[in-house]
Amino acid sequence: MDRRNGERKSQHRQNAPRESASNPHGAGAHHAHSAAGKSGPGEKPATTGGFHKGSKPAPNARRPQPRAPQGPTARDVALDALRYVSRDGAYAAQALDRALRPEPKPSDTKPPRELRLSDVDRRLAASIFYFALENRLRIETCLAARLKDRPEREVMEILCIAAAQILFMDKIPDHAAVDEAVKQTRRARRENQTALVNAVLRGLIRDRDEGKLALPEREAEPEAYISQRYSFALPLAKRLIDAYGLDEAERIAAWSPDRRTETVRPNRMRMTDAEFETWLDANKLEWSRGIVPGAYRIANAGRLASHAGYRAGLFSIQGESSMLAALAVEAKPGMQILDACAAPGGKSCLIAEAMNGAGRVHAWDLHAHRVELIRSAARRLGLDNVRPAQRDAARFNESMAGMMDAALVDAPCSGLGVTGDKPDIKYRLTGEGIEALAEVQRGILDACAGYVRPGGLLVYSTCTILPEENGKQIDAFLARHPEFAPDEGCAWLPEALRGEWRDGRIQILPSRDGLDGFFIARLRRKAGA
Repeated sequence: MDRRNGERKSQHRQNAPRESASNPHGAGAHHAHSAAGKSGPGEKPATTGGFHKGSKPAPNARRPQPRAPQGPTARDVALDALRYVSRDGAYAAQALDRALRPEPKPSDTKPPRELRLSDVDRRLAASIFYFALENRLRIETCLAARLKDRPEREVMEILCIAAAQILFMDKIPDHAAVDEAVKQTRRARRENQTALVNAVLRGLIRDRDEGKLALPEREAEPEAYISQRYSFALPLAKRLIDAYGLDEAERIAAWSPDRRTETVRPNRMRMTDAEFETWLDANKLEWSRGIVPGAYRIANAGRLASHAGYRAGLFSIQGESSMLAALAVEAKPGMQILDACAAPGGKSCLIAEAMNGAGRVHAWDLHAHRVELIRSAARRLGLDNVRPAQRDAARFNESMAGMMDAALVDAPCSGLGVTGDKPDIKYRLTGEGIEALAEVQRGILDACAGYVRPGGLLVYSTCTILPEENGKQIDAFLARHPEFAPDEGCAWLPEALRGEWRDGRIQILPSRDGLDGFFIARLRRKAGA
């Protein structure tokens, strides 16, 4: 199994806690434990001249003859996926899927076929990609010690892909990682950079084997330690430690699920849970019940969005924490409910299903193309009581004052609760960005409060774990709006989470609760206010 988060391949081990070597990425996006894993606990790979034994052919060994090009390799797919993230801002799973499905050329008359990689090579590509992405800050720190000047982006990305194999994947021989990186550099028409790539990577191997890649001391430099150990930007590492203390901050930074699954839920308008379980069995899907009632975790899911049952509107793909934000509204038939930041529409649709088609869900988004996502989701599920509209939720519409039985503000946020889907958030996020998001959240909350009728409910949620966007945001709102008070009702929460419900709010932590990191608060408008 692979070494998680940068424990070195050599016998010179980092002074850092060992994480589970489990796979945090789903079907089609797995760390390739079977193909490129680490040594077992306590095993110390032997080294010779900076390489693992067996990594070089014997002096008199017959060299294999070069073969004709076979198309993109697993490493090429990993490199393409990394480019899609760093250059286009794609989510990790989307980037990998895109790399496995090449974009059509202008001359193509048919859609390009999916790359014909073996299952082993698919897992290898995913493993290399995710290790490079999740640990990029640390990888670049290690590479910087061997670089006089930062090379052009194309070459730096090739170095990152190779370094991920060298630093995190024991079952890939060092010489293979180096040789393939040189070949990738040549294929990228950077022949003049091949010597640099070769020298930097061989130097990295020597540094690793000589124990020169040591981390900052955990107790003496906790912020630098968290930053380098887990590839969190230094200001973000400081915020985590300030909010949670060093021990909990490290658990948060280090966490990954024991097994990656994709969560689905049946369309409540069409199937009961029992009927859906029968359907899952009939379709030979490997499932288990989630913590949230009506949530089902699918292992080895493949592309569920391409499944005939999904296209027919029998189920939705939605995380359990996201479901909870919608369930917190406690929708009932006949209600008027606002989902102020609704795209892509999962929460709006769950609310509409809970209303059994009676009443109305006003589903807003700022951008027209995202409103279309809401409309498409509602159409697929056959939900006529969802009303998508392009609206700026931060601008109050006087004509709708006091009309809503409930309003859900699933606010734009830093996304630090879902770094498994977008690991690059960890090192891209800035303090200025967090402060700007907090201002946006404040504006939306203030505007949407005016839509809630006396006695109605305002639900605020984010997919992050920072107090500035969560608890502190709610405290400040209540100080500005004495007409609202925390609502203590928690019947909508699963029993397993009710112990974390305090003062009308809950902070879900992946490291503690095994779900995406979410914050949910319920605020009730006082009668007569």
